[in-house]
Amino acid sequence: MRYVSTRGAAPALAFDDVLLAGLARDGGLYVPEEWPSLTPDDLRALAGLDYADLAVRVMRPFVGGQIEDDVFAALVRDAYAGFGHSAIAPLKQLDGRTWLMELFHGPTLAFKDMALQLLGRLYDHVLRQRGSRVTIVGATSGDTGSAAIEAFRDRAAADIFILHPQGRVSEVQRRQMTTVLSPNVFNIAVEGSFDDCQDLVKAMFNDHRFRDELNLSAVNSINWARVMAQTVYYVAAAVALGAPDRAVSFAVPTGNFGNIYAGYGARAMGVPIERLIVGSNRNDILTRFFASGRMAIEGVQPSLSPSMDIQVSSNVERLLFDLYGRDGAALSQAMASFRRNGQLAIGEQRWQSARTVFDAYRFDDSETLQAIAGIRKQTGELVDPHSAIGIAAAHAGAQAGERASGGGTPIIALATAHPAKFPDAVERASGVRPALPAPLADLFDRPERFEVLPNDLRTVQGYVRSRRLKGAA
Repeated sequence: MRYVSTRGAAPALAFDDVLLAGLARDGGLYVPEEWPSLTPDDLRALAGLDYADLAVRVMRPFVGGQIEDDVFAALVRDAYAGFGHSAIAPLKQLDGRTWLMELFHGPTLAFKDMALQLLGRLYDHVLRQRGSRVTIVGATSGDTGSAAIEAFRDRAAADIFILHPQGRVSEVQRRQMTTVLSPNVFNIAVEGSFDDCQDLVKAMFNDHRFRDELNLSAVNSINWARVMAQTVYYVAAAVALGAPDRAVSFAVPTGNFGNIYAGYGARAMGVPIERLIVGSNRNDILTRFFASGRMAIEGVQPSLSPSMDIQVSSNVERLLFDLYGRDGAALSQAMASFRRNGQLAIGEQRWQSARTVFDAYRFDDSETLQAIAGIRKQTGELVDPHSAIGIAAAHAGAQAGERASGGGTPIIALATAHPAKFPDAVERASGVRPALPAPLADLFDRPERFEVLPNDLRTVQGYVRSRRLKGAA
């Protein structure tokens, strides 16, 4: 298995190199040269396997022999051993057509653990083999940061710097990051939005001198291994509901497009996924894009679902790569124009191609609160604002499908965070304040450590360089 950049100007790499590289040196994102195939017989053979064994079978082709099979299997089993539910990603039926897949049973109570618990172990293995050390830099809209810190805290071969937008994550999300006092963990509160944080990270990677000096690596969803690990739960859910003999659809609360892109990858591998339904909050660039074929950046507005407060969804570039016929040079020009002008029209044919797979719906804060309350009343389930948007999108997609064809395909909504990560919004909507699970019960009593920095590349680079080199010494 080899990986190519969406911009077409970086060398193709094997899995272990892609793992550590994160962003390609031409500014693009890595994708497989070809998607591996899951035949109908392959899918039937996955039925009844536990999550870790299924995950090994799904991901092994992506690794391409770069890690020995028995070693990889052990890393996968260890990654999920500490999850709080034996099914890892349990399914619950909400009504006759809608299912909920809970992805928040990892150590930081968010779906990011599903990939990052494995990623930390993969890094350890590869870096130990190479005798190398890396500096991880990442941006977070809330959940990636805590999951990445939990995965990399106290690891000998990595320092980790996480940028979050000051005042734009929930208090639980912030404290899950800033109360980790391990010497290799550094939290930066940037005076700006998540998009500003993401731009700073990309700029650090595109400064090749700085990148090479500190041996930068990325664990955001720009890292291919994140997407690889997330394809697993799409496969697992589809098989549980009857694949390959029964098609399913998925509804995903979506900010940076990495989670739902993993569903697109599972579909490309042969999983019978009928529709992928995007749920957006008031920051609805994706809903507008799928409605019109045109992306236009607007200002980021704070919302009750802060992990989705994003206007530049990085992983859309991976989808665009396919829509542009895998022409890296053409896509590179399009992305440069998008960043320069804040707009991109992909043309009627490409837009119609995307619409064969994707639907999208927008829900503002008022509608999100209504969804939380309605779900609680109708099913007894208490869900966080992001998961509520996913369920609301599933219901909207089901109604649209029925109007179009009378279809009854099951729709699986992704529950991406535990309700206790957003207690204020959940209590406001439902009257019930969710409690943190026992391992995090003292979170609000723990001391915090973080640095507030301006949205300025040189300042952030200086901070990273000084802390990294001091730690290495």
